[in-house]
Amino acid sequence: MASAAFRGAGEAARLMRAEQVEPGDLLAAGGYLFVCPENLASMSGAMKEMFDRCYYPVLGRIEGRPYATIVAAGSDGENAQSQLDRIATGWRLKRVAECMIVNFNAQTPEAILAPKVVPDDQIARCEELGAALQHGLSLGIF
Repeated sequence: MASAAFRGAGEAARLMRAEQVEPGDLLAAGGYLFVCPENLASMSGAMKEMFDRCYYPVLGRIEGRPYATIVAAGSDGENAQSQLDRIATGWRLKRVAECMIVNFNAQTPEAILAPKVVPDDQIARCEELGAALQHGLSLGIF
């Protein structure tokens, strides 16, 4: 899903794994699209660790920047979404698109462990979100 959003955003965007993100990357960006799975009713450990590591070094330095989110969920994704929004509120970011939760309805051990295939319509939504965020940034709307 992150790759699809990146395709939609084009060459001006950067696609980074949470483990790679440093405070300087956040400071250099004009906006953010946070994409993560919900694991055990929480954002992924890698995403949480990125926020833990980068939160204070950029606090007060990225206020007002636009952000959007995509969450891959097995049941509802609301808890991960809520965590992302609380962090964004602390940073004083501005949500510029409705939260996107792709629910895979994985409720059995077999379904939870099975590889997930993102439906084509959801891939298209991810691409559209990436394109919209980049377009708004390039036009100075955000």
